[in-house]
Amino acid sequence: MAESFPNEGKLKCIFFSEFHPTLGPKITFQVPEDYISRELFDTVHVYIITKPKLQNRLITVNALGKKIIGCPVSIKNAKYSRNALVFNLCFVCDIQTDTVPYEPLIKKLASYLITFELESGFISDENSKSALPGILSALLKQLNEHGKCSIPINESNTIHLKIVPSTKDPSPVLEHHVPMFLADKYSYNFSQWDLTTQQILPYIDGINHVQRIAAEADVDLDLVKICLQNMLYYGVITVVPIFQYSNVYMITPEIDKLMEDKELQEECLEYVAKPGTSPPTVHSVMLLYCSLGPSTTVKDLCMRHDPRALHIDERHLIQFGLLRGLIRRVHQYPVKVVPRLEQGGQEERDVQYRNREPLDRLMQGRLNFDEICCKTGKSYVELEGIVEKDENVFVCWK
Repeated sequence: MAESFPNEGKLKCIFFSEFHPTLGPKITFQVPEDYISRELFDTVHVYIITKPKLQNRLITVNALGKKIIGCPVSIKNAKYSRNALVFNLCFVCDIQTDTVPYEPLIKKLASYLITFELESGFISDENSKSALPGILSALLKQLNEHGKCSIPINESNTIHLKIVPSTKDPSPVLEHHVPMFLADKYSYNFSQWDLTTQQILPYIDGINHVQRIAAEADVDLDLVKICLQNMLYYGVITVVPIFQYSNVYMITPEIDKLMEDKELQEECLEYVAKPGTSPPTVHSVMLLYCSLGPSTTVKDLCMRHDPRALHIDERHLIQFGLLRGLIRRVHQYPVKVVPRLEQGGQEERDVQYRNREPLDRLMQGRLNFDEICCKTGKSYVELEGIVEKDENVFVCWK
């Protein structure tokens, strides 16, 4: 079976276009034949065979339901008609396709063709150029089926290409995040990681938040964030909120998968089981998850249902739910409402703002309890007490 990859089958056509000295811009070869109509080419040819200012640049064109990506090339030499050889090898996809993974391939193909032409006149010689249809066909087939290709051109040249899927940068790692390994920590080869990452590894346990890891490892907080961001990017870890019994969670639509997916059930029961006991039942796990809600803290959940009696570790229950998207954290965002001055202008109001307590400046609805606790060093209980005593502070749950 062919190896599967994210852009499998999304490449619809490859064509080679050139500037003919008498006919002008034309498609010389395309695979499959007649995929790009004359009407479409006439519409976009100024972006395929371009003026000098746009040459040697990646250009993507959306037209008539298709997306064309190419890199127009011009080789200047007096031996060519009009003193230049102008051509472009282009990929064609559906208009909704993400073509970013193909951009490096287009640039590399343009570089290959320039090299072949300079070495042996591969494109300007009609005999050698006649091999292009076979090369285009092999490119289309291998890239669509395997995401990579290796196509011999002659005794000394081979085209090697590979599609590298584009990945989105993960969200920034913050002080209050708790990093967790997605696989067994000891399954990784620590010696291949940089010294700073090796220094913080012992403190990544699914309990310590980023600021505590930095303090206990005696490593600068910004360096810790950089290391964790790198691990997050490569899928080594994920981050979850700080676990506290005062936390509030609620289920997501993904909870339905736990009832339908047998493999997910087995993974869940193994993860949440209390050490030294028999595995819990799916019914018990679903009972606890579905008992979570905006008005229920983890402490309330434990008092009502006693997870330990059901052979369930409540911390692992919450962690698994977050890792698999079965539940989400409901955060508290405190907002300090300061009475406005009845008299005075903007200057007086600015002075009033600057004279506010540092904690008041953090309570503007943008930071949640976890973030404020990390920035101030206060415990959750201390912050909650301050909020409850101040009648001008309101809490938004979201």
